[in-house]
Amino acid sequence: MLRHVMNNPVETSVGETAYGRIRNDILFGVLEPERKLKLEGLRAAYSVSVSTLRETLNRLVADGFVIAEGQKGFRVAPVSMEGLREAAELRELLESYGLRRSIENGDIDWEGRVVAAQYKLASMEARMIEGKDVDIQQWKNFDREFHTALISACGSAALERAYNAAYDHFLRFQVVKHNFRGEQAAKEHEQLMRFALNRDAEGAVRAVAEHIRRGVEHATQTGI
Repeated sequence: MLRHVMNNPVETSVGETAYGRIRNDILFGVLEPERKLKLEGLRAAYSVSVSTLRETLNRLVADGFVIAEGQKGFRVAPVSMEGLREAAELRELLESYGLRRSIENGDIDWEGRVVAAQYKLASMEARMIEGKDVDIQQWKNFDREFHTALISACGSAALERAYNAAYDHFLRFQVVKHNFRGEQAAKEHEQLMRFALNRDAEGAVRAVAEHIRRGVEHATQTGI
């Protein structure tokens, strides 16, 4: 007789928590590029079993954030200009399409999400422009929230998942270099919001493409 085996909900919860924490630490450079990921050290740091860690790291291999080295174990994936350009191209493709769809379909709730997200991001960027200390992770979370809000009325959960994955790879490069372009970037975000609220799809798509490309150009000048 066939028997359906249920996953232990406690183990699943622990595994998801470990996955989220380690992934986040890779994105924000706590676990720096090319770092060797030793299971015993990670077990103590994240309070999970070695078996859970192996499952977690294999998920992160599939996501492209960790490299499996056979019998040698795991290490954090490196960053490179080539990788940045690939991530930027994919992000531009997905965000442009999602933005166009959202401008066509978005209602007043979508407009509210865009305005609220841009307000938080602009407040953070103003502090950075003034030279004040900020939480880098919060800054990038606000940046993600704004760009995610822009495409949130696209009507495709699959597109949003793909976009979030592409954004995370792009994010790693920005965090490694603390890649803030100052007042110019803040103006681009405000302009992008204006295009979206005015339902100017062509202007918005052009603006987001230029915004992403300028980020890549800035990273190229500063080096990775």
